[in-house]
Amino acid sequence: MGADQHEVIFLTGEVYAAMIERALTQAPQEACGLFTGAPGTLYVDDYHPMANAAEPDKAWKQYKLDSQEQLAIEGAADTAGRAVLGVMHSHTHTTAYPSPTDVEDASDADPFGVWIFVIVSLKHPDPVLRAYRIMDNQITEVPVEVRVQTPVVEGND
Repeated sequence: MGADQHEVIFLTGEVYAAMIERALTQAPQEACGLFTGAPGTLYVDDYHPMANAAEPDKAWKQYKLDSQEQLAIEGAADTAGRAVLGVMHSHTHTTAYPSPTDVEDASDADPFGVWIFVIVSLKHPDPVLRAYRIMDNQITEVPVEVRVQTPVVEGND
């Protein structure tokens, strides 16, 4: 699935909160993790935080997914009939826009352009979350919509 001008990524309120929380708690290092949902959709209902495997002296400006941890998450998703829809990472000092390193790494992690790349920026007091497709060095923003789950209350008739 390539970039589509009408794409929107949907995050549950819980996933959105978990991504922001992970970015805040991992600072000053960049946070990272994968997120999953139903195959063929852009509806994200689970976030899987991961350790930043970048070299310690670079982790404040770079993230690297641990390959074994990634394989475990992908395997669990496959077993559950789910799909990894993309990767989230944080920018601790810059805006929520892919850096040249992010673009370079995207071609290695996602050569077919199927993942969404979510970036949480901590540059300002209020975190900013934005999402992108990165394919062939082209960056396309994907609008993010947070869906708050309404609890179903039974027996109040």
